[in-house]
Amino acid sequence: MRLLPALIAPFALSACLFSTDEPEPVRLVGETMGTTYSVTVVDMPEGLEAEALHADIEAVLARVNAQMSNWDPNSEVSRFNASTDLGAQPVSAEFAYVMEAANGIHLGSGGVFDVTLAPLIELWGFGPKKPGEPIPTDAEILAALSDVGQLSLLTLAEGPTLKKEKPGVSVNLSAIAKGYGVDEVAALVASKDISRYLVEIGGDLVASGKNAENKPWSIGIEKPDARSKTLQLVLPVENTGMATSGDYRNYFEDDGIRYSHIIDPNTGRPITHKTASVTVLAENAMLADGWATAMLAMGQARGLEAAEALGLAVYFISREGNDFVTASSRAFDSYVEGNK
Repeated sequence: MRLLPALIAPFALSACLFSTDEPEPVRLVGETMGTTYSVTVVDMPEGLEAEALHADIEAVLARVNAQMSNWDPNSEVSRFNASTDLGAQPVSAEFAYVMEAANGIHLGSGGVFDVTLAPLIELWGFGPKKPGEPIPTDAEILAALSDVGQLSLLTLAEGPTLKKEKPGVSVNLSAIAKGYGVDEVAALVASKDISRYLVEIGGDLVASGKNAENKPWSIGIEKPDARSKTLQLVLPVENTGMATSGDYRNYFEDDGIRYSHIIDPNTGRPITHKTASVTVLAENAMLADGWATAMLAMGQARGLEAAEALGLAVYFISREGNDFVTASSRAFDSYVEGNK
């Protein structure tokens, strides 16, 4: 599944110095979802071959893509999108699980996280349509908005089933499925009696246990400036999911105006606030992934208020002139302090 480039969370994984009297951690890498993945295992169980684990990881990722990819016309989500049936359509338990999480984030974010945004994403040039084409008119935006509305146009029910209220409604899980893929790989690794590992796909990650130095994993958050490639903050991460969403890799400018790929479903237009990057720590990568996008869409002012109300660990980086300023929720500060 190809993901929007700016939704690939901008992390830099810090290198670890490994002790010479212990086996080196095993690191398995590959490509998936339009980006790369890596799985680092600190203590490989005796009898488990790296090649066998790698093959199992590839199989898990292939299954997730077969369910969630909008770029595979034969995937489960693509078949649902292509259907014009307004009746309740059976969906897999995995698809329903991700949709249920997406609905929770939609409600908690006041509707700014919305998996039915594809018509607006394409209209603004962040899908098949290319940047540089004319800025959409008010009439075009209004027409696209008629097929946007996660809870008003989609109904998830037991079975599980998913029902459309309009035939043109489509589901795009790019802002949450990558995190779900991380969780599925992490579950596989854990099932092999591995307790210390790091699973990462395009920056979304799950860290379990401690690293080879018996310390929390060190994860760097990039400064939201594609030119500098420097770190804003290095976090100690252990037993948590983590994701970052930024607006500085996927945008275009027209007549001096910057248009982000993050679309506000209430207005049908790209966000205009100054928040450039949001990092979220959560119980799993799927929730971190979805909430990072939601918080970026909300912006620091609204997002921080929501994070405090919901007890979410969130770190914001916003533009202020030529500089960046940061803000974080109490839950984020507490997590960092507790993992030093």
